[in-house]
Amino acid sequence: MIAGLEEPHGLAVKAELEDYYEQDINHGRLYPNLDDLVDKGLLEKGELDKRTNSYTLTQHGEREIAARREWETQYVDLSE
Repeated sequence: MIAGLEEPHGLAVKAELEDYYEQDINHGRLYPNLDDLVDKGLLEKGELDKRTNSYTLTQHGEREIAARREWETQYVDLSE
C-alpha cells in the first residue's frame, strides 16, 4: 500500500485501504497499526507538516514484501 503511494501519509493510506476493501477504515485502528509497523521496522515515520505524518517503506519492509511475493509464487496458483 505505502510502497505504491506518491505521498504516503495517513489519510492517503486510509483512502487507499477504503478503496481496496470498499468500506470505511477507522482512524482509531489505522494509526496504531501504522505505529506497530514502524515499531517492527517495516515503515519509517516522518513529518510532512505539524499535523501530517508521512510513512515510507524501509529496506526491511521491502524484503518482507519480496518474501511474501516469493511465497505466493511458490504456493498460490494464480492461473486458476
